[in-house]
Amino acid sequence: MTRIALLSDTHGYFDERLAHHLRGANEIWHAGDFGSSELVVQLAGLAPVFRGVYGNIDGTDVRCTEPLVQDFAVEGLRVLMTHIGGYPGHYAPAARQLLAQARPGLFVCGHSHILRVMPDPKLNLLALNPGAAGRHGFHKVRTMLRFGIDRGKVVEMQAIELGPRTAMADTGVR
Repeated sequence: MTRIALLSDTHGYFDERLAHHLRGANEIWHAGDFGSSELVVQLAGLAPVFRGVYGNIDGTDVRCTEPLVQDFAVEGLRVLMTHIGGYPGHYAPAARQLLAQARPGLFVCGHSHILRVMPDPKLNLLALNPGAAGRHGFHKVRTMLRFGIDRGKVVEMQAIELGPRTAMADTGVR
């Protein structure tokens, strides 16, 4: 089994809670909006395999190292990852085209800051969005996903809450 840690929309933010949940992963995947090339390097050093895609807020520094789309296989499961993708029944137009061409069993995206784990019986795939692990955006709780891939199947799915988007000191609430 290959253990995966999946995150997105860090927007340059990394803390010890996130590091704790990445430990032990065979692969770390980031579905875009890193926020800095330093974060790419930091994440890439935390697991034997790192895969990422750039997002709409990422600058040239990140776009030089991370592609717009990743298409790969893990343990016989074809995976398609891009930042702006949508979800079953509401895919972004570009994602719809990619899905029709690649026919993956697992589709990963970010961008919405909304954690979703949704089967798509029409396309015979599982769609994942880990939500947002950073502090920038409208989400209230920072999230990520951990799961395994075993002989072509997604197993042991865990949705992880990393804490509030803003610290108590940031809100003025004590």
